[in-house]
Amino acid sequence: MIDSVLARLTQLHPKVIDLSLGRVLALLDKLGRPQDQLPPVIHVAGTNGKGSTVATLRALYEAAGLRVHVYTSPHLVRFAERIRINGRLPSDGELLALLEEVERVNGGEPITFFEVTTAAAFLAFARTPADVVILETGLGGRLDATNVVDKPALTIITPIAMDHESFLGDSLRAIAFEKAGIMKAGVPCVVARQLPEADAVLEARAMELAAPLVRFTAEKAPDGSLLFNGGVLPAPNLAGDFQYANAGLALAAVECLAADGVLPRLPPDVLACGLTSIQWPARLQRLTTGPLVDTLPPGWELWLDGGHNPHAAQAIAAHAEGWRDKPLLALFGMLANKDVDGYFAPLAPRFAALRAVAIPGEASTMTAADAAAAALRHGCMDAVPVGSVAAAIAELVTRPGPARVLICGSLYLAGVVLAENA
Repeated sequence: MIDSVLARLTQLHPKVIDLSLGRVLALLDKLGRPQDQLPPVIHVAGTNGKGSTVATLRALYEAAGLRVHVYTSPHLVRFAERIRINGRLPSDGELLALLEEVERVNGGEPITFFEVTTAAAFLAFARTPADVVILETGLGGRLDATNVVDKPALTIITPIAMDHESFLGDSLRAIAFEKAGIMKAGVPCVVARQLPEADAVLEARAMELAAPLVRFTAEKAPDGSLLFNGGVLPAPNLAGDFQYANAGLALAAVECLAADGVLPRLPPDVLACGLTSIQWPARLQRLTTGPLVDTLPPGWELWLDGGHNPHAAQAIAAHAEGWRDKPLLALFGMLANKDVDGYFAPLAPRFAALRAVAIPGEASTMTAADAAAAALRHGCMDAVPVGSVAAAIAELVTRPGPARVLICGSLYLAGVVLAENA
């Protein structure tokens, strides 16, 4: 039933993505403006690290016993993953009722799928008491459907890099301008370390709005712990050194909201509990059980990452510096509108072998042949297209091992893998 409603909703607008606030605002007006009936809102934009930062924030506040609503996208396996209501995923019945209500009120007017799901999330959040709402933008910020809360408690901007150029602009400055669109007058904005071009745009916008920019320091200590603003905390429970900066964003947000009296101050033991309990699938996630894992020989490892742009590939390549003890093999798939050459430039030479697949069920997937050819261009000398995820793993495990297999290139591929490995 949910699938049939979602399929109908995707037919209401000829474009999958059409950035605008007019349609969603008109729909929200008909629904009674649920976006004005929310607890304090933290709004998160950026190119990379949004999901990890949101997951860390959720873990920190839930460790303190607070009630947390979370809206993220895309989902990996079930649509319900997008809308977390007070710490839980809604049932199929709840989701169906929300979507049908939004569909009925919309009355067949042109609307994008993301705008409908955002309106459904606001309805759910407005009707269930909570202490905080964490909203992740879908694309950009200025014209993103989530950017309808007039006065969030805080905004966060994660690292900005080139991505979605056809929608956000073909320069870092243009993309930063779109991300900066979530800033609001007088509302603090926690910002990650940025490239100078992006930082200049954020500084200018913050000055224009009198929005304080909140900076922080977060780095990995020699013993692996997290050094945050001069203090020491446990390492975040997510793989990759770049997660220390994402954790810093979340911790700075918690500090800022406590200082402003919006939310409680969290003691060190609660922060430690939150950092060590973060859950965020498909971000350098090691898969340890399931049918795909069971096909690996003894001593082999299977990892999954949904990063899909050059900045994400650089982060993976940096993490792979610590993986010299075993050959690194890749199972790769990507959407056709992504920068495959920018992705492979830092990463392909590290792969001893790569098997490329078309992403099942995705009309806009890059072909396996094109993906393999791109890997060859960038230094992976054993890159071959194959027909499926299972076939790719079966081919890779015939090589000498033990080895690490990294499934990478797309969150959509990651969702397929998690479903197959369930």
